[in-house]
Amino acid sequence: MRKTFSVVSLGCFRNLYDSQIIAEEYIKKGFKLKKEIDNLDILIINTCGFIKEAKEESITAIKEAIELKEKGKIKKISVRGCLVTRYLRQLEYYFPQIDEWRKVLPLSDRRFPVSRFFSPSHIAFLKICDGCSHRCSFCAIPSIKGRLKSRDWRAILEEVEFLDKAGVRELNIIGQNITDWGKDLYADKDLTFLLRKILNSLKNISWVRLLYLHPRDISPSLINLIAKEEKICKYIDLPIQHINDRILKLMRRNVRKKDISRLIAEIREKIPNVALRTSVIVGFPSEGEDEFGELLEFIKEVKFEKLGVFMYSREENTSAYHIQPQIHYQIKKRRYRQIMQTQKEISYQLNKRLVGKKMDVIVDERENDLYIGRTQFDCYEIDGIVYIKKKNLKVGRIYKVRIVDAYEYDLVGE
Repeated sequence: MRKTFSVVSLGCFRNLYDSQIIAEEYIKKGFKLKKEIDNLDILIINTCGFIKEAKEESITAIKEAIELKEKGKIKKISVRGCLVTRYLRQLEYYFPQIDEWRKVLPLSDRRFPVSRFFSPSHIAFLKICDGCSHRCSFCAIPSIKGRLKSRDWRAILEEVEFLDKAGVRELNIIGQNITDWGKDLYADKDLTFLLRKILNSLKNISWVRLLYLHPRDISPSLINLIAKEEKICKYIDLPIQHINDRILKLMRRNVRKKDISRLIAEIREKIPNVALRTSVIVGFPSEGEDEFGELLEFIKEVKFEKLGVFMYSREENTSAYHIQPQIHYQIKKRRYRQIMQTQKEISYQLNKRLVGKKMDVIVDERENDLYIGRTQFDCYEIDGIVYIKKKNLKVGRIYKVRIVDAYEYDLVGE
């Protein structure tokens, strides 16, 4: 009888990409992948560990796995990823029940996932780089992943051509900061170069989505390419983190309010139907009420189509750890709720404008009598969805759908 295993993949899409590779390695060894965490020879937990909430989720997963092992439902546990890279000694001390610890999977030009166990088969994630050289004061990623590491463009194209032939319809290009791709390898090649190579190789993939673009590094040539290329989703993931100049300087973002405002204006001018997604941090050390108010007013003014909020997480081995005063949790929580409520209202107003319009929607799954899909302006498992009241649709196909109703974050079409 074949040995069995299962994978719990926590955190971002970059982790998901690594989890696919890990799963394939076990299948090559003769193991059988199971979705259910029951009667397993080995459970693999690919952890996240860059902020407090992510660390807590990973620790909870480890504790639950240990309970299952003690009940005889799992024989061995392998814990991997960012949390292990960051806290290996502490984890070994507190959890001696774990059979194997492994750090982050190194980025490689020689391997990529050929199966998609943890996402629909028509959606693929393409990791073009990892690590980061920016050293933002709040971020632990450089201490976990190291400096920027880019994959060679020829290795990336090999993976793209494989995915294009394998029935993928949506390609999500990922990295810690994909606008930095190639800076560690080439003097004359950048993300725009790579995207042109990718687009020229495509025959079947319909949507190419760019995730994680640093506002300091978005070039005019990249904006122009997104604007003119039909296959590139008109969706820009642009984490500004804050807008007050003093806070931005403390964050080491190397960008100012006027730069961010100018960039947003340029993007919206050249790509009129663009969906801008951003993320912001509230409760950064020493953030005053006026500075928070400036951020809130900026969000109201710009009206980002998509927005995520994080409460500042104090992380050791980051320079922001030592900035005083630290903000009380209850203040951070209030500011978080204020921005989320503001964005909820903005999102609803923007969604209502879509009622009556026909939009391209990719079908991700069927749920009872409804199909669930997304427009090009919504990233899988992050943004809103479209509930489609139609029959006989095929998962993975793109259809013209008329929007008939709108909620705060989701749409209804037929």
